[in-house]
Amino acid sequence: MSTSSVSDGILKFATQFSFYSGFITFGFGVVGNVLNLLVFIQLKLFRTNRCAFYITIESISNLIYQFLSISLTILTAIYGDDATGRSSIWCKFRYILAQICAFTTFYMICFSAVDQFFSTNHHFSLRQMCTLRLGRYFAFIFICFAIVHSIALGSSYDVQPTLGCTITNYVAVEYSTFFFYPVLGGFLPIVIASTFSMLAYRNVRHIVRRQLPIVRRKLDKQITAMVLMRVIVFVCLVLPYNAYRIYVINFPTSRSVPMAYAVGRLIQAIFSSISNINFLINFYIFIISSSRFRRQVKLVLVKKCWERWKYWCCFINNRIEADSNTEPRNSQIESVENI
Repeated sequence: MSTSSVSDGILKFATQFSFYSGFITFGFGVVGNVLNLLVFIQLKLFRTNRCAFYITIESISNLIYQFLSISLTILTAIYGDDATGRSSIWCKFRYILAQICAFTTFYMICFSAVDQFFSTNHHFSLRQMCTLRLGRYFAFIFICFAIVHSIALGSSYDVQPTLGCTITNYVAVEYSTFFFYPVLGGFLPIVIASTFSMLAYRNVRHIVRRQLPIVRRKLDKQITAMVLMRVIVFVCLVLPYNAYRIYVINFPTSRSVPMAYAVGRLIQAIFSSISNINFLINFYIFIISSSRFRRQVKLVLVKKCWERWKYWCCFINNRIEADSNTEPRNSQIESVENI
């Protein structure tokens, strides 16, 4: 078997893998993040909770990332690649939007862990330090920073004839290699999220000793367990992809070497699918780790969404029946007037 046929087979497999895994992750991601938004927005218990606010922002960011991911999957199915090597504008926009979403998701996880540490702390002054209004300011400032940073770094991407969409600026390559991926997108959020989630878990273990309402204690225990499990999965998923991105930026594969390019495409498809799990799994982690969250999801779906849907269906049916009943009366009136 010739080298070209083997490389073509690997490219075909990589394309099929990207296509099927992309649609699977998109389906699970949209369902999970929409359910997250329904639960955290509909239930009054979460509306004034800062950690729930951060999880809501994370779910919105995850949804945007899912639609970007499915667009890349569709382009891969049509063209055989994600088309970033065909258009300089799409090359830059793809990485800018992906970095904004990834940045927002990663650091909203950190904000959630930090917030739970302060919320469950035994010092009253620390518990009162963080407010929902302050949390909104921090989230807004950070999202603005993520947008500016992503635009600045994403602008350094451009299309190269043999390498495709890659970073062309030497300073940006050095920055991505030694700071962005290993520190800003890897070590820093991992350390912050891991440290504060463990401290919050330690606080919750002693929460019974404090004079707090039972509803507040149950909520703190529930959210702390959910955040801790989310952080563990986040750490396990973010490390492989960041290591892969550092390698790819420094050693891009040329299309003039078919076998190496095909293998690189397959590795990229595998690591991208692993990375995409980070943007769909939060709801499923919550529902597995918390029986209380399962009851809350059931309450929202059955008591709120289903009842509201039935109300609208009955309302529409009543309107249709009312309209159908008035038609004969109008026709009778018209016939009487004609006589």
